[in-house]
Amino acid sequence: MVPAKDFTKRMVVEIDGAPHMIERIQVQTPSARGAATLYKVQARNLKTRAKLEKTFKGTDSLNEVAFERRDVQYLYRDGELFHFMDSTDFNQFTLALEDLEDQVGYLQENMEGLCALMVNDEPIAVELPDTIELTIVETTPGVRGNSATGRTKPATLSTGLVIQVPEHLEANTKIKVDTRTGEYLGRVN
Repeated sequence: MVPAKDFTKRMVVEIDGAPHMIERIQVQTPSARGAATLYKVQARNLKTRAKLEKTFKGTDSLNEVAFERRDVQYLYRDGELFHFMDSTDFNQFTLALEDLEDQVGYLQENMEGLCALMVNDEPIAVELPDTIELTIVETTPGVRGNSATGRTKPATLSTGLVIQVPEHLEANTKIKVDTRTGEYLGRVN
């Protein structure tokens, strides 16, 4: 049992009988004496991918789910199915589009550095690295001299993902992207 005060981001806990990964924690300290500190948790059900928001007192406890993280490689997409390979034993498995929804825009064929969350030897989710490198394939032409301004423009990346990038960047530029926020982090030399 893990008390709410010890919750951490990416911890996997059991909420309402299902494994959930904690994505965000907001601590609310009350101003009244004797009132309990509240922990507002945003979690994702690892089986249904549904988001859940719940508030816990610091003394509330949840069971930590026994799971294993395994290094995997994303191989390819076949319609609605995404194929992965375990980097340790080379077994392959598939996950459906709905299991990966907001991660699809970051997946590149033969991509390494991913982790699969395994519960009872069954893959239930994939974790992306915090940052990845992608190439801009389409954007409006860069304007010379605009590197000092804070203005941005939309750019389509090699995976089809569209993000905001600085105005001076052009097509065929390799950039770093934060997979947690979808933000441009910088240019890759």
